[in-house]
This record gives sequence, structure tokens and C-alpha cells, in this order.
Amino acid sequence: MAHHKDQRFIIGVDLGGTNIVVGAMPEDGSTRYALRSQPTMAELGAEAVVARIVQMVQDVMTVTMAETGAKREAFVGVGVGAPGPIDRENGVVTIAPNLGWKDFPLRDRIAAGVGLPTTLDNDANCATLGEAWIGAGRGGRAVVGMTIGTGIGGGLVVDGHIWHGASDVAGEIGHTTIDMHGRRCKCGNYGCLEAYASGTNIAERARERLATDGESALRRMVGGKLEQITAQTVYEAARAGDEIALDVVKETAAFLGAGIANLLNTFNPDVVVIAGGVTQAGDALFEPLRAEARRRAFKPAFDACRIVPGELGGAAGVVGAVATFAQQHLAKA
Repeated sequence: MAHHKDQRFIIGVDLGGTNIVVGAMPEDGSTRYALRSQPTMAELGAEAVVARIVQMVQDVMTVTMAETGAKREAFVGVGVGAPGPIDRENGVVTIAPNLGWKDFPLRDRIAAGVGLPTTLDNDANCATLGEAWIGAGRGGRAVVGMTIGTGIGGGLVVDGHIWHGASDVAGEIGHTTIDMHGRRCKCGNYGCLEAYASGTNIAERARERLATDGESALRRMVGGKLEQITAQTVYEAARAGDEIALDVVKETAAFLGAGIANLLNTFNPDVVVIAGGVTQAGDALFEPLRAEARRRAFKPAFDACRIVPGELGGAAGVVGAVATFAQQHLAKA
């Protein structure tokens, strides 16, 4: 592969409640190198997570150098996406319910460990920017992203830049209320969208259904051990046509559709990109979801908007973390 000798590389880190994904890209976003994924294991504590991230960044640099012939000096920095509201100016994860972190100085810990300038942004903001830059949101002026995993993250991208709001909390779609007196959410509130439609809660709702309904492929798939049901199991069973799984996916679609209708009427986006495992449910999810959004949003808002699955899969957060670093650092250069 021809290597452009003065090409510069940025490393992207996507820290999730379940996995850490790290990869490298040239600053023009043309290719991705050395994408690696490892379990987060947040229960071992924040410092252990930092040590693993630093190790992964070093591995990715080594592999990228081997693949491209680049030198260590070609790596200009690290962009990090982390869950929960964060304080970008100070590089602090303010609160991450799914990791159990509060006020953790993640940016500086990683910068010190790797020896490169580092930026920090919210993980779903990064994933949305990634999709808006080179994924399913390409060409959109106002792009909403939703990542559905351990929790539900969201991001708003306006004219190619993340809209952060007054205190870096913009886009926390998962913590909008869809039921005043609803389920308790990990954030402490009741009735959050996340408490109904995150991967974790999709699995939980399936287990609740099975406690009363006997026959389901879901029960067979886990050999009767209901605690082993994951969101993944539900999507697989739904694809295979299982009634209960299809019901749970349909219900999930209605919750998400209501949440998206609120966004359509608030933000009037031209693209809504939905990413994460839930997209594996395919049309079983997207058809009722679009129908629910159509029922609840103003017609001109619905008509102007494409509601689509993400194109970058597990790499969206890494791609966007690279883009956030590029926007913060290289724009000034």
C-alpha cells in the first residue's frame, strides 16, 4: 500500500459500559487501522480501565506502524469518547452510571499514560459525529444519533460539529422522560427512555414476559436459564420469528419511536441514525419505530427526516473520537 510520508494519524478510543474499542485513522478519515476491542470490566475500578486503554492504544500504534510504515512521530494525538455527561474543558467524566464513575479525570490519565495530547467527549456524541462524517448521516445538516447498548446514548451534530449545549449535556436522549411514573433508571430518575429501550432493559423485559408466558424459543436458547438472556438473544429469537421476542422488539420500537418523535419536533433533523445491537433486529424494529414516530411527530418534521441504522457498526465511536480530536486540535494548527 502506498504510504503518504507526511500523513498524520489520530487514535480513537471508544469507552463503553461493556467494551473498549480502539483504532487509528489518518486525519482525512480515509481508512481505519488496527481496530481492537476488549471487555471494559468496570468492576475492577477506574485505574484498571485506564491501564487497559493505555495498553490498547500502544498496541494499536505498533500495529498501525507495521501496516503503514509510519513512525511514532506521525501519531498526533488520542480522541476519547466516554459515557455520561462529561466536562470537556477539564477532561473529566462527570457521571457515568453504567461504569459507576463520578468526577474521574480520564483525559489526563490517558494523556499521561500514552504521552500524547488527548481530548475527551461523550461516547454517543462521538458515534454520532462518526456517522455524520463518513457513515449513514453523510450530507445531513442536522443529525441526531442514538446508540443503544448498555444504556442509551445520544448526540446532536449541526453543520458537521457536535452541539454540546451550555454545559456539555446536549443530546442526552436516553434520559428524556417517556413515562412520568415509570421504571427507575440507573441515573436515579423514573421513566427515562433508557429504562425501557436500552439493551439491558430489552433483556429484562423479555425475562419479565417469560416469567408469566411459558413457551418461547428464548427459553430454549438459554436452556431454561432466564438470567442468561441478553438483548442479543432477543434479537436472534425475533429474527427467527419467536412471538414473545417479536413483541418485546415491537414494544421497544414504540418507546424509541416516541422518543424520536420528541426529537423530530424539538430539533427537526434531516437524519436520525440508530446504532448499536438493536439494529440487528432489522425491519422488525425499524418499521414499527418509523410508524410510531410518524403518528407522534408533526408531518413536515417526519417527512423531512430519514430514520436509518448506522453504517459504521462498532467502529462509529472510534471514527467520531478521531474526528473530535481533529476538530479540537488540527483546526487550531
